[in-house]
Amino acid sequence: MINEIPTLTPVVHEPIAEGGEVTVIQSGWRLGLRAFAENRLAVVGLGILVFFFVFCWAGPLIYHGDVTVASLGNANSPPVQGLPIGGDTDGFDVLGQLMVGGQASLEIGLLAATIATIVGTLWGAIAGLAGGFVDGLMMRIVDIILSVPLLFVILIVGARWGSTVLALALIIGAFSWLAPSRLVRGEVLTLRERDFIAAARAAGSSRARLVLRHLIPNALSVVVVNITFQVADAILLVAALGFLGFGINYPTFDWGDMLSGGAQNLLNGYWWEVYPVGLCIVLTVMALNLVGDALRDALDVRLRRR
Repeated sequence: MINEIPTLTPVVHEPIAEGGEVTVIQSGWRLGLRAFAENRLAVVGLGILVFFFVFCWAGPLIYHGDVTVASLGNANSPPVQGLPIGGDTDGFDVLGQLMVGGQASLEIGLLAATIATIVGTLWGAIAGLAGGFVDGLMMRIVDIILSVPLLFVILIVGARWGSTVLALALIIGAFSWLAPSRLVRGEVLTLRERDFIAAARAAGSSRARLVLRHLIPNALSVVVVNITFQVADAILLVAALGFLGFGINYPTFDWGDMLSGGAQNLLNGYWWEVYPVGLCIVLTVMALNLVGDALRDALDVRLRRR
């Protein structure tokens, strides 16, 4: 087949009960899934991610913490009955805030990673296939954009037009596609010399078909792995913005906003305003990195365990 993915179609030999041997053709994705499942840290990371998605979206349906109306009587309250993790400076339920704030952080991370991956994959694939002057020009554009400090741009845009979940995701995604474009370009530079690309050219495939039908599917392992790291980077960036006081506009908030408010009271001994949200950020980013490392090992046959 012209569009066959060479790295994802190995042959596995499995012995049968009678002592003979039979050749079984298994799909690359099934082998990759088995390799991923054998990585215990990756399974733990995936479980953590599932937990946080259920915690943030299904949790508010079960636990109705007060995150909209301030209660001065619960201001800086330690964990007590009715406030399992305590209250913050304004008397809001910290547990309820963790659930709602996590929605914004995860939404921004996922949307920004999706935008960055789509744009970066197309840009890198086109540049790698074109080569020559076009490739050089497109990569110089990438270098120019990389020289612009992302945090500075987000602060300016947020101060001028306000920060919403969609706005932050678009801005972060608009500057985060640069790294994926370089990764995909490097992969395409190797793939375009393969025999199946030469066969596709000989069959009369257009450049658009070469990019969408042959090059991008064969570089999919690089793209899939990069998505997890893009989500982690976006979550950390949003948390940093919130900590600096330039996060999402009220009444929407994220984990970074909670961390900023709680850090001011940490020296007063109000640990429940900092440690729970900090633990959520650390665990989420760590889980994404564990899953990303495992996906890289599972999708690349050169790194896959045998």
